Amino acid sequence: MTREEIYLAGGCFWGLQRYFDLINGICETQVGYANSLIPNPSYEQVCSHSTNAVEALYVIYDPKALSLENLLRRFFAVVDPTALNYQAHDFGTQYRNGIYTNNAEILPQIRTFISTYITPLYTKEVVTEVMLLQNFYPAESYHQKYLLKNPNGYCHIDISKIALMEP
Repeated sequence: MTREEIYLAGGCFWGLQRYFDLINGICETQVGYANSLIPNPSYEQVCSHSTNAVEALYVIYDPKALSLENLLRRFFAVVDPTALNYQAHDFGTQYRNGIYTNNAEILPQIRTFISTYITPLYTKEVVTEVMLLQNFYPAESYHQKYLLKNPNGYCHIDISKIALMEP
């Protein structure tokens, strides 16, 4: 099986992980902190705004079952790309939205997708970061699969939107 990876940030990582875990073609996910100024930051350090880290979801997917374009469509179905440093009720730089990769070759494809399919949908500026990943540190174990372990936990993402998306 071919596997690709990407890192997505769209507010609280709990909801993003639960949403993507339910999508066909997703092989594995892990929540963590991307692009931190310090190594291996804790949740408390990230929340203090001293790390510049963003709550992110590491996604491994099968591109034969889920194309990058379809993955991006699903991401933008639940993330407000015009929200600078927040999503829903979560505010702070750790909740900014972004797409990060270790593969510089797909950056133009991601940017083209955004300018072609996402930007025209909004009157406000799209502020989604698109850049090479600087680093990624897994979050503490209690954050992993949080909404699976805590089904009534907070989630700003409407999980029902999965059913509305084409495969």
